[in-house]
Amino acid sequence: MKNLKSRRLVAVIAALAVTGGLSLASVPASAAPAPLTNLAHLDFLLDTTSPGVVDGHTTYKIADEPALTMPWTYADARDGGTFARVGGGPLDPATGHWGQGAYNADDITRAAVVYLRHWKQTGSASSRQKAYELLRSVAYFQTSSGPNAGNVVLWMQPDGEFNPSPVPVELPDPSDSGASYWLARSLWAFGEGYADFRSVDPEFAAFLQQRLQLGVAALNREVLDKYGKYAVADGTKVPAWLIVNGADASAEAVLGLSAYSAAAPSDAAARTALSQLSEGIAAMGSGDTTTWPYGAILPWAASRSMWHAYASQMPAALAAASATLDKPALLKPALADSVSFTTTMLTAGGPDNGWYPTPVDKTQIAYGVDSRLQSLLAVASVAKRPGLKELAGIMGSWYFGANRSGSPVYDPATGVTFDGVQADGTVNHNSGAESTIHGLLSMLALDANPDVAARAQATPALGARDGLSVIEAETSTSTTGTVVTPDSAWTGESQFGGGAYLALAPGTKATFDLGASSGARHVEPVTMQPDRGFARSLWQTGKLPIGVLKHAVGAQGITAIPGALLPQSLVLPVPQSRSDVSVTSMAGTVQLDALIVRPLVSRLVLGGAAASTELVHSTSKLPVPTTVGAAGQRAVVRSYDGSGVLVQERTIVGTTTIVLPAGGFAVVTR
Repeated sequence: MKNLKSRRLVAVIAALAVTGGLSLASVPASAAPAPLTNLAHLDFLLDTTSPGVVDGHTTYKIADEPALTMPWTYADARDGGTFARVGGGPLDPATGHWGQGAYNADDITRAAVVYLRHWKQTGSASSRQKAYELLRSVAYFQTSSGPNAGNVVLWMQPDGEFNPSPVPVELPDPSDSGASYWLARSLWAFGEGYADFRSVDPEFAAFLQQRLQLGVAALNREVLDKYGKYAVADGTKVPAWLIVNGADASAEAVLGLSAYSAAAPSDAAARTALSQLSEGIAAMGSGDTTTWPYGAILPWAASRSMWHAYASQMPAALAAASATLDKPALLKPALADSVSFTTTMLTAGGPDNGWYPTPVDKTQIAYGVDSRLQSLLAVASVAKRPGLKELAGIMGSWYFGANRSGSPVYDPATGVTFDGVQADGTVNHNSGAESTIHGLLSMLALDANPDVAARAQATPALGARDGLSVIEAETSTSTTGTVVTPDSAWTGESQFGGGAYLALAPGTKATFDLGASSGARHVEPVTMQPDRGFARSLWQTGKLPIGVLKHAVGAQGITAIPGALLPQSLVLPVPQSRSDVSVTSMAGTVQLDALIVRPLVSRLVLGGAAASTELVHSTSKLPVPTTVGAAGQRAVVRSYDGSGVLVQERTIVGTTTIVLPAGGFAVVTR
């Protein structure tokens, strides 16, 4: 009876993560908006082909239904708001083949998830049929026999011919010769597909179950055979049993395995795989409020210096696994990522593609925004932290104009999600499958959470922002060091910001101007720390010492190069009264890439015609007073502690001072 009760509870909680079943009554919202989800553009991307007989590849009822449905990979913008469907790589006019292909397993799997969720959320018969067709296509891409059984081919040409070794080469090569992102995503689609079809089409669900079990067998053979073993990454122990060494890839598998295991709890092999992958993802949680990467779950075990927004569904996966497996401990790293890192990211500039470790790639795409939005909503639901839904409202506003372009990226009238916003604010007006899919997954999530949707649409304009910023070392106001420009800014696991660094030999010095500030700031030097290095540096503001750093990491292990490009925390912050920071090399050569500068209280303001949202986030280890609100405006302020628990809610008029909990955040809504 206890197990049955737990399973029912798990199923309910897992459903809440998708449907947004937790109400956030404290978030002001107008009348429920019209549905945002519009499948028209994704429908346009879909096409069919009838592949020939290929050994090891078949699917459900292929003899009776030989045509497969799949989305084209890209859609290039044309005049008049139209689009042309195109494949990946150069086109050979003689054969009609592309260097990569027209269709790929990654997009087929995720498109299936869109239609599954839309069907379950709205009852749409059309979406149910498209989900069925796309899942049949996913199964065809899966190798069903031989030594690579369970793995997945990535690319297919328009005529249905597989291209297992595309140009440029992708690993593994051939694409079904080992574990991959596309294997992980096939498990996502099969898992959600089984859970949704098992009561309405048991025969098809049984087929999906068999294909998921085939994928789990591949996982056990190629990935989870290393469960419990650890590798070394520049002196840090990391799990050796993640799919392609990735917490990101593993998270997308966990989403499917969680849905499947909640629906089929007696499948011990799948449940074990879910548990083991989730444990590996949780082990990639890193840093804290004052230490990079500020609680984020890092995506790649082979780099201590990399985080990226795209495919960053690790918190969502841990929340789903926590509910399915009844393991509350899995929520701890998910909460740290949501409360500490996501607030840092929002106030710094939003979901940039890549922090390597500074925000080097400032392109922003729907895949990254959706990954963050889904994670906030899932963790809010399972951990019962409604404050994270407030952060989700801020994240969701990106689609409606709160981005560097200042213009909407999603159009509810057409279902088009543009392919991204560049660092300079220009918009890529193409709309390929990936952007369309993740834009729609976000819209489905917002439609399921109308309070969050209303807030996201009500505040589409970026206002004030004061958060993490970067000063490149080569821009020092004075130095006796030497600027070095390496042949490549990319190290194999990280990247020098600005393409250069400052080399400080013993006794040499550099001084930096931080500019004026409204409060104290943390300064975190980013240096290339050699394998077992011995360099030392002294940091000061004026004559006040604020830290001495040792620049060294441990053994290289599985990373691309010895040493790591990493930020380090100084003991003391720079007082508000000071704007200068200096460094002197005390021993060895210090390779200084940049300074990360973070206010003790970061801030972001979004606005609209009749609403505003203000987010303030503490990077302090102690409670800190801060001023919030706007002159003459009535608003509601909610303060949350470092684990996202509400500690105070009150109405304010004009500006007022609140005490921000250590490592916590507050949201002011009008």
